[in-house]
Amino acid sequence: MSRKLPLFLVVGLMLGLTVWLYRTFRPTLARGQRVWQFFSDPASHPELVIAAGTRCNAAPFIFPTTGLAGFIWDDSFRPSHRHQGIDIFARSGSGETPVLAAFPGFLTRLPAWKASVIVRVPDDPLAPGRQMWVYYTHMADADGNSFIAADFPPGTSEKPVAAGDFLGYQGNYSGDPRNPVGVHLHISIVKDNAGRFTNELDIRNTYDPSPYFGLALNAHENPETIPTCEAQP
Repeated sequence: MSRKLPLFLVVGLMLGLTVWLYRTFRPTLARGQRVWQFFSDPASHPELVIAAGTRCNAAPFIFPTTGLAGFIWDDSFRPSHRHQGIDIFARSGSGETPVLAAFPGFLTRLPAWKASVIVRVPDDPLAPGRQMWVYYTHMADADGNSFIAADFPPGTSEKPVAAGDFLGYQGNYSGDPRNPVGVHLHISIVKDNAGRFTNELDIRNTYDPSPYFGLALNAHENPETIPTCEAQP
């Protein structure tokens, strides 16, 4: 014989779930609304755009591309998902907005990578002696035609790059031509494991990028606003 839960308990559970969903997704929803406004009318919010090469608050990294930092580290798009990097959205079409190296290192592009490169940084500027990696992706069109610079063909390994070097262009490649993403660059700072980069798709394998860029790029410390800054000398 089945037993029904008391009404007050059902209501309490529903309220608890509602509060949890609100707290989890509120930051991303607020930023998502600003990103949508930006896409709808890019000229309406020039104050939210950071130029490529900008150094914010004397941070070690430069901003890698021109655009709006629409989604940041630890934003949530669905239950159990935590965004592991920064999504920087351009105001132009696919293959038009340059992507620059944010910090010096040694670039690798695996043979199968159409839209991605990763740069090994032997000496973390915020933790001397610690190695880390900087991952850049979505640098291809929806069909997988690469926008990565010709200097870095598939199979490139450990090629030196300097901060500000041209890496390619922003694209909208998602791996599925039927479902392209909006034109943007995704960049993340990836932990090292015995000399190899870890899986960037797990946020536990990445570092909070805020101190590297001198911006509030952590969704918990910056729950709703779009990060901006002025160029520093």
